[in-house]
Amino acid sequence: MRSQQLTLIGFGAIGRAVYQRMQAHPAVQITHIVVSEHKVAALQAELGPAVTVTHQVPQSATLALECAGHTALTGHILPALQRGVECAVLSIGALSAPGLTEQLQAAAEQGKTQLHLLAGAIGGIDALAAARQAGLDSVTYIGRKPPAGWRGTPAEKQVNLDTLTQPTVILESTAREAASLYPKNANVAATLSLAGLGLDRTRVRLIADPTVQENIHEVEAHGAFGSMSVRLNGKPLPENPKTSALTVLSAVRFLLNRTASVTI
Repeated sequence: MRSQQLTLIGFGAIGRAVYQRMQAHPAVQITHIVVSEHKVAALQAELGPAVTVTHQVPQSATLALECAGHTALTGHILPALQRGVECAVLSIGALSAPGLTEQLQAAAEQGKTQLHLLAGAIGGIDALAAARQAGLDSVTYIGRKPPAGWRGTPAEKQVNLDTLTQPTVILESTAREAASLYPKNANVAATLSLAGLGLDRTRVRLIADPTVQENIHEVEAHGAFGSMSVRLNGKPLPENPKTSALTVLSAVRFLLNRTASVTI
């Protein structure tokens, strides 16, 4: 088992959950946590001397994990990649911004390092990316969440989330528009598009459904490989109903694979 030092970017619901899970793993040491400058002192006092809280990725960093949201990709990940820091990100929806994917790729090439786009809340990314090698004809994603999972989003202007009695489509469009309008909810759509047909050819349907208690992700893909259908009923993080608990576990899996002798 190899050891790995990690800089964690963001300490909201996801970052805190990752930190708590990794504390018990001897091979992964979270040495730094990056938060907004005005939050540094309070978080440092809360966590104590075992970790350094700062407002920027330290020069000594070798691996950074982003759990902070879309602005962190330009504010922290881009300059870190340029310096040669290996990075992994969960806010894949940010890549719907025109040109950002190319900027990140150029930064990684400049720093002679890698950027890892984590699967987050969805399964089947490995199969979809493999199927793309032979050619894909169509990829469709359906995201279904309880009404509470859509609070603070444009859905509130379309429907009354408090009085819904039946499943209601709040968006039917491309992955690019879904990720742009619902950045905290549609990371899955962006992830699927980057593994498959791209942001403009991946179709997305988002549904507010008062009959479900979980975040439900469905994917259908067809191509030269055959066809695949994936359905995942993901429980939301208790601290943030917009986020699937599997998102945290995806990050944990990535970190554990960094230190394991055998990975899968």
